[in-house]
Amino acid sequence: MSLFDDYRLNITRRHFFSQGANLLGTAALTSLLGKAATASSSGKSDSEQMGHVATHFPAKVKHVIYLHMVGGPSQLDLYDYKPVMNEWYDKDLPESIRNGQRLTTMTSGQARFPIAPSMYKFEQCGQNGMWVSELLPHMKKMTDEVVFMKAMHTEAINHEPAISLMQTGNQVSGRPCMGAWTSYGLGSLNDNLPTFVVMVAQPTNTAQTQAISGRLWSSGYLPGEHAATAFRTSGDPILFINDPPGVSRAVRRSTLDGLNALNEMTFNSLGDLETRTRIQQYELAYRMQSSVPELADFSQETKATLDLYGPDIQKSGSFAQTVLLARRMVERGVRFVQIYHNNWDTHGDVAGRLPDQCRDVDQPCSALIHDLEQRGLLDETLIIWGGEFGRTIYSQGGLSKKNYGRDHHPRCFTMWMAGGGLKAGTIYGETDDFSYNVVKDPIHVRDFHATVLQLLGYDHERLTYKFQGLDQKLTGVLPARIVSELLA
Repeated sequence: MSLFDDYRLNITRRHFFSQGANLLGTAALTSLLGKAATASSSGKSDSEQMGHVATHFPAKVKHVIYLHMVGGPSQLDLYDYKPVMNEWYDKDLPESIRNGQRLTTMTSGQARFPIAPSMYKFEQCGQNGMWVSELLPHMKKMTDEVVFMKAMHTEAINHEPAISLMQTGNQVSGRPCMGAWTSYGLGSLNDNLPTFVVMVAQPTNTAQTQAISGRLWSSGYLPGEHAATAFRTSGDPILFINDPPGVSRAVRRSTLDGLNALNEMTFNSLGDLETRTRIQQYELAYRMQSSVPELADFSQETKATLDLYGPDIQKSGSFAQTVLLARRMVERGVRFVQIYHNNWDTHGDVAGRLPDQCRDVDQPCSALIHDLEQRGLLDETLIIWGGEFGRTIYSQGGLSKKNYGRDHHPRCFTMWMAGGGLKAGTIYGETDDFSYNVVKDPIHVRDFHATVLQLLGYDHERLTYKFQGLDQKLTGVLPARIVSELLA
């Protein structure tokens, strides 16, 4: 679609009425038929007509809650049990295992690469027999509800390109993220809340947090309306959500009408789609003045629900609070909720940092699955948990039986998903004894993206947007496959 075609699709009402009497007749007929006729033709409700691209097949889920652990969780200490490594303690990583794979500058200068077996105990859990670390006692009970992807892999070895690839499908920042693509495709289910929301939870331990910013949740070359709305995790969820002292709602409405009139003049003159986005955002902001305070009010939640999410539910900005807020958003029709939890970059002091990280997320993740399930929302919601890469079997820096560090490792790591359309309890993929290479059923980041789009009702090859002369897509130009073994 050319920019001119895009503009014509978004022409103003005044332009529409100027195009001829036949168009007026069509409009009148549509009005007589009513919205129900339009909805029935696509099989969707009125509120689901707002997407830009019709689904290619019936969607398995309507919502996504993506929990990104910034820094790269250690698969070796959480989900990828390697007991044979106890026999390799402090021995060098064999060159036949590394096989010339590149290293980061943090460890490339080390004289040795000593093997660091996990100091944590593992237990085989559930009917599927998934091995889970003692650091995750609540997730131990959820293994049959979850799909584990143990052979994820990526090319990116440093945080910035790796997070960008995981979120946008490209190591170079500036592309639309998965949430923006979801907004573009499916559109809104609630006129009073954003389609795509992002929150950054506050970790208990802040020893080594990674820099993250709005580039990760931007709309890239998609229209600006598909960028995420950032909710703050302390204080008012959105700045200026309340009217300033002395400014009434009537005055606020009048001011907004004046701004919209000026923006309409600009749009009529230039046809700039971003001007239309600005008009929509002003209107949404006005409506959110009523919807957001109610959304963020936990007083309506029962004590049992609050207790389900754990003690941190009372802690402002905690992961537990953001996850409960995500559930409330999904309940109210928000399409895509992204939560970032920082400080998983454990180059050192795994013993001092990893337990804090796991305490932050373990009970809230389990609670989210339970909570959505008991409300009948799990079948239409996809939950994603993971980071941008994994960690090395060898220690970075000093090694002892009670502590070590781990460097970045892109060749294999573990993620999990839960919710609608998945074959719950599946354990997919295997790594070698060193958790260094994939030996069975690899999943590249592109494959992961293609599979998520499949669950949302889209063929990843056909969900495209014309930009710079190309049909751009989330999965890019390299081959990507749908991991059908994960799907129900």
